[in-house]
This record gives sequence, structure tokens and C-alpha cells, in this order.
Amino acid sequence: MKRLHLHDTLSRNRCEIFPEDGKNFRFYCCGPTVYGPAHIGNFRAFLVQDLFRRVIELSGVKTLHVRNITDVDDKTIREAQKSELSLVEFTAGWTERFHEDAKLLNMLDPHLEPSAVQHIPEQIQLIEKLIKNGNAYPSEDGSVYFSVKSYSNYGKLTRIDQRDLMAGAGETANDADEYEKDHICDFVLWKARKPEDGDNYWDSPWGSGRPGWHLECSAMGMKYLGETFDLHAGGVDLCFPHHENEIAQSEASTGKEFARHWFHNEHLMVEGSKMSKSLGNLYTLADINERGFSAAELRYSLLSGSYRTKINFSFDRMNEARINLKRIASLVQSLGGELPSYEELCECAASGSINLGPFESSWDALLEDLNAPAALGELFVAIKPLEKELAEDNVTEDTKKVALHGLALLVHAFGWVLPVLEPEQLSLDVPDHVKDLAERRWIAKQEKDWNESDRLRDAVIDEGWVIKDSKDGYELERS
Repeated sequence: MKRLHLHDTLSRNRCEIFPEDGKNFRFYCCGPTVYGPAHIGNFRAFLVQDLFRRVIELSGVKTLHVRNITDVDDKTIREAQKSELSLVEFTAGWTERFHEDAKLLNMLDPHLEPSAVQHIPEQIQLIEKLIKNGNAYPSEDGSVYFSVKSYSNYGKLTRIDQRDLMAGAGETANDADEYEKDHICDFVLWKARKPEDGDNYWDSPWGSGRPGWHLECSAMGMKYLGETFDLHAGGVDLCFPHHENEIAQSEASTGKEFARHWFHNEHLMVEGSKMSKSLGNLYTLADINERGFSAAELRYSLLSGSYRTKINFSFDRMNEARINLKRIASLVQSLGGELPSYEELCECAASGSINLGPFESSWDALLEDLNAPAALGELFVAIKPLEKELAEDNVTEDTKKVALHGLALLVHAFGWVLPVLEPEQLSLDVPDHVKDLAERRWIAKQEKDWNESDRLRDAVIDEGWVIKDSKDGYELERS
């Protein structure tokens, strides 16, 4: 099958994605910091990564997917202290909550999910190597810092240089804690124990303390994927300083390229605004459920836009997701009702035996930089004539089988869990009384009787149909 082409943050080019070792595509994703429930902005990143993995595997490539758990940093320690729980007990509860939400959102489990606390020895060893190489130094208080000036390629991911850091960016590049460092650009690898840390510290050659936040991903990524692996993923907010620092400390320790490709998704907006506690729009999956929407509808909505642009979450968009999932579910039932499994399709892809039928252009769009809007557009373009032919009973069994196979590939690529429809929802024939309502609504609209037009539109929706207006008329589709 065709290969995925993806925008690489490092090179600024669209690259063909393939495993360097010819066996497994090895990639690392920055996972959750477990001090509270993940919000939908967090899950946009994790769902984009899930879409990426599914498209890779459904194009016939095996993967090795590592996603970490950050269970020690300033936030986890602070919140654990407030809750009067041990750090391990506190983070275990929020890790379980994350896993529950991920399952409801139909996310594939990573093959490996290491945590920072489980890998303190590996992080200490990495620091020792950096000190030996002349890339890091201990301070008088027992903290250890990475010397940015010792690594000449610092800033290659984000195109930032040390002059920019000196001008002010260095304050965001480094942890807020005040430590004895030689240069404003340097970042902390090991934080000396402070009274507010309580019992959350580990012994090291430099004294008691804990790792800096950036260190864990380098140590765990290299342990499980090798000193150089295929791709590193995360939200765009992690480009600087987190990923920039990962590259510096990793490549300084090995002299090798850390990750061949870098993959970042843009932020999520909510009802036109940036997500923030002050606006009260840091919605969790539980909040979405309380509003009457499902995890499947949230997944559809969060994956409907391009990962490289900001998308705006709204409850109108969730209603559209509900309508579209029902339409796809209805088509699946009309084509035979049972989709081949994800595993079956991955095997077919590996052997090159998938026939996508009318949905080939939709799949091709996904292979071009995970272009979800184009893929969805092509999907519904293909669905429309197929629905008409099915309503007229003008589709052969062979045609149904091919179409079902192609549709299944897209359903599994997007990870949709389709709703179970009642028998009356499966009919593609528009009842006469619904046609009458829609026609009266069209007349009211032409006469600019907006109240009557809205009333009749709502009556059509209540009957389980949606009116799609065009310049010269309208069409009715199942909701």
C-alpha cells in the first residue's frame, strides 16, 4: 500500500514515513502528567497520535509505540502534598483515570508505558554521562545543569539561538525554581532536595533530589527505542523548551541523532477562546458526558480538523459529529452490517490486498499529512451516491463487499465507535410527511419567514433527518 507522508517539524518538509530498520516504526509520545484529569485539549494531542499510529499500521507497517507517564514534577508533588497522599498513591489514581478515559475514547494502548519514577536510575546514569562528556555541571546546592553552550546545535528544532534566549526566552526555557546555574540558558537535569518536596526525593551522586522534567523522556526513549528512533510526537506547546532540551541532552550524550522526525499538533480552542481555568472551559470527558455527548462523538469532533491548525471545539460541532456517526453507522448496516476487525485490516494491508473501492480518495487524503478534513469530505462525497443506489436497491453484493471493506478501513483509521441504530433509523427512504415539512420549510425560507423556517427545520430534526441547503435547493439526510 501507499505510505504516509507527514510534515516534519525538524526539517519543515513533508517526509515519507517508514521504519529505518525495515521492521518496526519506533515512536515516542509525551504522555500525561498525572496530577488531575486530562482535559479535551490534552486528549486532542493523544487522539492525533492515535490517528497517526492507526494510519501507519493500516498502511501495512508494524509499530513500537512508547508513551510515558510523568509522575514526578512540581505539580504532582504539590498536589500530592495537598491531598495528604504519597506521591505513588496520588499519581496512581490519576493514571487510572487517564486509562479509563483513553479506553472510552477508543485509543490504542501504547506497547510500553514507562513512568518517570520507575526510571530514576536511568536518569541518573544519563546525567553522569553528560557530566563526563563536559555537557553538564553540578552546582553548590547539589543541583545539576545542562550547559547549553556545550551543545552547538541547541535550538535546531524551533530555530531559536542563544541570543534569543539571552533576550528573554531563557526564562521560559528553564524551570521556574531558582538554582545556582552558570548561564541563563542552562536547564536543570537534577533538582536538589527542597523542604517543600517532603519525602519525594531520591539519592544521587550529587545529593538527595529528583530529576528535572525534561530528562525522563530522553532516558526512557533511548532505553526502549534506541539512541536513534523514527519519530517523536507531542503538542506544539512542547516544542520549546521541552523537546529542544530533550534533543540537546540526548544528542550530547550519544553523539547521534535523537529522533529522525518530529510530529506536533496545534492547540485546541473552545467556543472561540483559549482554554483556561479562569474561563471555566477546561472540559474533561466527564464534563462532555454530563452535557449529553459520548466519548465517540468527542473523538470524531477532535479529529475532524487538521492537526497542524488550531480547531475550535463547540457543542454545535458535537451535534454534527453525532449526525455524521449515525449516517456512517446506517451505511454500514445497509452494506452488510459487520465490519472486518482492525487486526484483519492490518494483516490485509501488510499483504497489499485491500480494495478500497469508492473510498480510495478518502484514504489517500489521510496519507497526505493526515488531512482529516479532506478525508472526511471525500468520504461523504463517496457516501452520497452509494446511499442513493442502496435506496434504489441497485447495488450488487460484490459492490457492497468492496465498499464495506473500504469504509471499514476509514472507520478503524479514525477509531470511530459507531452507534447502534434502531430499525427505523436505518431506512434511507424519506417519509412523505418529512418531505412535506422540508418543502414547507424551504418555502418559508424563500419568503424570509425565519421563525417558521426555524420551526419547520426543528420539526424535521425531531423526525431524525437533517436538511442540507444549497444555492438552488436542499437535500434530506439521516441524522
